[in-house]
Amino acid sequence: MKVLLINGSPRLQGNTFQALGEVAKVLNEEGIETEIISIGPKAVQGCIACGMCGREGRCTFHDDLYGKVLTAVREGIDGLVVGSPVYYGGPNGSLCALLDRVFYSLGCELSYKPAASVVVCRRGGASAAFDRLNKYFGILNMPVVSSQYWNMVYGQTPGQVKADEEGMQTMRTLGRNMAWMIKKLNVSEDGHPQTEQPVRTSFIR
Repeated sequence: MKVLLINGSPRLQGNTFQALGEVAKVLNEEGIETEIISIGPKAVQGCIACGMCGREGRCTFHDDLYGKVLTAVREGIDGLVVGSPVYYGGPNGSLCALLDRVFYSLGCELSYKPAASVVVCRRGGASAAFDRLNKYFGILNMPVVSSQYWNMVYGQTPGQVKADEEGMQTMRTLGRNMAWMIKKLNVSEDGHPQTEQPVRTSFIR
């Protein structure tokens, strides 16, 4: 069993990474392998809605960052955690650019996998960013893993999140809850509910 964690901060060892690390530590203790992929400080290509992924089975842009996520997903994951710092009340734009491409091109491979988002902020905007990230999961039948509070941690300078005792406890609870859900669902062996042919309603007449 394996969980992929995506660090949506340009700071490789910053507060978002440390919050995700707390989740990963508990998952490892529960016998679940983890991998953290960081988006880094470079510009990230966004989706251009070209539709090529439907024909090629992957995004038409072949950058290393997307390639790392593609490889991790195709090698097999049982859960996903996405973490981001809060910028102007929302997630990092570079992270959203990546997630738009990942969820559009790899949706079939992510469906029904338990998922969670983690947000880190100095003071405000955490709940709005948290809501934005959770929308990715809700459109792909992905069970959203909860914790004892919304998955948010507070800190500005690197390492400050560790002083947020409630926030870090929330991360540990999230890790335990995700391990529990993955083991109970056992999606890889038991399959998932039968799906209907999608219906697309157009409100333009």
